[in-house]
Amino acid sequence: MNATETWTVGKLLSWTAEFLKKHGASSPRLDAEVLLAHVRGCQRIDLYTAFSDEPNDDTKSAFRQMVRQRAEGKPVAYLVGHKEFYSMNFRVSLDVLIPRPETEHLVVEALDRAKLLRQSRVGQARLEIADVGTGSGCVAIAIAKHLDNCRLTAIDVSRPALEIAKENARTHDLSAEQIEFVESDLFHSVAGRFDIIVSNPPYVSASEYAHLDRSVREYEPVQALVAGDEGYEVLRELLLQASAHLADDGYLIFEFSPMLAKRLPEFVDDGWHAPLISKDLAGLARIVTLQKK
Repeated sequence: MNATETWTVGKLLSWTAEFLKKHGASSPRLDAEVLLAHVRGCQRIDLYTAFSDEPNDDTKSAFRQMVRQRAEGKPVAYLVGHKEFYSMNFRVSLDVLIPRPETEHLVVEALDRAKLLRQSRVGQARLEIADVGTGSGCVAIAIAKHLDNCRLTAIDVSRPALEIAKENARTHDLSAEQIEFVESDLFHSVAGRFDIIVSNPPYVSASEYAHLDRSVREYEPVQALVAGDEGYEVLRELLLQASAHLADDGYLIFEFSPMLAKRLPEFVDDGWHAPLISKDLAGLARIVTLQKK
């Protein structure tokens, strides 16, 4: 950017979109709009009525710094400190994964299974649900906000991640009666049984991790991504522990890599009904639903 030129909102967006495209951004125009709206303290839609406005020097300086960081690979969500998920806004930091659209299918499946459980049970209304590896808390909070008479237990091994999740719960007006946060490696420090267990666990293999986009490798928490050499190490342990913490007709619902679909029989034993595999919007196997026999 030439500091002597007149940089209107419209010109800033056009130049930045082209600049970010050259640096490999997958959605350069959207990135530019989100960043400029953030530094201006407005909604993205407000930019469309301000194309001819010229931001002040402080705004342009802050915008340039963010654009530089974005060009270097830092994800937009970490730059602005929040991300939309299931039509809700969640604070994020480098301590948590950025919520992704495909994970919304985990919420949808949990809500559907909750409805089935209530239809099959006479006299029980309240459901106990655990979210293992809650991260930002987006899955647990979305479920709690869209399902009446339930209690969520949000579990994560990372204390900093739990602090972010607690902040998000407060933002969305969830009380301690609705959601509890537990620091634990899977179920090691968790007691009790649950009607539904949901999880978006690490499922990337060490070899796959080396080929991920640098915006993921260099910024998102590796412990929330990499499961081990094979990619299913955490899933296998999750299945072993979840079985002991599920109600007799309870459901385990988890996100996994499409590349692991053919290997499910290796770690789903005969204590479960046949897996139901749901596809994401790209047509890839993404969500597995298991029910105890």
